[in-house]
Amino acid sequence: MKQWLRRNFLFVIFVIVPNCGSIIYYGLIASKLYVSESRFLVRNPQHSSQMDGVFGQLLQGSGMSHSQDDTYAVRDYILSRDALKELEDKLGIRSFYERSDTDVLDRFPGLRLDSSFEEFFKYYGKHVGVEYDPISSISILSVTAYTAEDAYKINSQLLDMSERLVNTLNDRSRQDMIRFSDDEVKLASDKAKEASLALLSYRSSQSVFEPDKQAVIQLESVAKIQMELVATEAELAQIKKLSPANPQIGALTSRAESLRDAIASEASKVTSSRGSFSARAPNFERLALDVEFADKRLGMALAELESARSDAAQKQLYLERLVQPSLPDKAMEPKRVRSIFGILLISIVVWGVASIIRASVLEHTD
Repeated sequence: MKQWLRRNFLFVIFVIVPNCGSIIYYGLIASKLYVSESRFLVRNPQHSSQMDGVFGQLLQGSGMSHSQDDTYAVRDYILSRDALKELEDKLGIRSFYERSDTDVLDRFPGLRLDSSFEEFFKYYGKHVGVEYDPISSISILSVTAYTAEDAYKINSQLLDMSERLVNTLNDRSRQDMIRFSDDEVKLASDKAKEASLALLSYRSSQSVFEPDKQAVIQLESVAKIQMELVATEAELAQIKKLSPANPQIGALTSRAESLRDAIASEASKVTSSRGSFSARAPNFERLALDVEFADKRLGMALAELESARSDAAQKQLYLERLVQPSLPDKAMEPKRVRSIFGILLISIVVWGVASIIRASVLEHTD
C-alpha cells in the first residue's frame, strides 16, 4: 500500500482527494438552491422602433416600443446597493442567506471573516442576475435562494421596486417638461410686457401713435390745402387779368401766402429731419417689431406648455411583466452529478499534466 501510494501520490493528490471531497460536499453538505425567474419589458410609447419576433410585432402593432436605455437603467438599479438596502429594510434579505441549517461554505458569511455590507453586496450579486435579450428586448430576472419562498419574495419585491423606479422616472420627466415650458412662458411673458411698455413709453414721450397712418392723414391735409391754394391762385390771376385795381387782390395774395406757409408747416411735420413722423418712424417700427416678436414668442411658449402638459398626461415608460415570478417546486442548484463529473475531468487533466512534468523532471535528472 505504501509503495503504491509512493508511486501514485500525484494521482492521489490530484484525482482521488479532490473527487472524494466533491462527492462528500455535493452528496452530503451542499444545500439545495431554488431559482425564481420572471420576465419583463420596458417600453416607451413615444418612440417607435423596428422589433423582431412575435412580441415585437405585437407591440409594434399597438404603437408601443421598448426603450433600451431605460431597460439598462432598471437592470443597474436591480443590481445596485440601493436595491439591496431596500430589500434589507423591507424583507430582511440578509437573514435569507444566513440560515444556520444551510451549507456553511455557501451561506453568508459562512467561513468569511468579513460580514460587512460591501461583502454582502458582492454575495448578493452572485445570487441575483438580470439578462437582457437585445433581439426581443426582454429581460430575465433570476433570484437564487435556499427556499422557494425566499426566492419568490425577493423576485417579486425587485419587480415592484423596478416598477416604482419607472414611475419615478415618468414623474420626473413630466415635472421637467412642464417646469421648462412654464419657465419659457414666464420669460416670454416678461419680454412681451417689456416690449409693450417700451412702445407705450415711446408713444407718450413722442406724441405719436402710428407714424405711418398719421403721416398719411397729414399728407391728405396738405393735399387739401394745396388744392385750396391752387384755387386761390387761379382766382387771383383771373382778377388781376380782368381788374388790376380790384381791392380783392391784396386779400387773395395774403391768403395765398398763408396757404403756402400752412403747406410748408404741415409738410415739415411729415418730412423734416427732426421731430417729423418720418424721423420718429424708425424707432417706432423697431419697438413695434419687438412687440410683435415678443407676442409670437409668447404664443409659441404657451403652445409648447400646452403640448408639454398633454404629453405629461400620458405615461412615458411602462414596465410590463411578461412572466410573473415563479415559485419553484424543485431545487435547480447545485448540479450535483454534473459538478462531480466536472471536477473528475478537471482533476484527471491536472493529474496528466503533473505526471508529464514529473516524468520530464526525472528524465533530466537521470
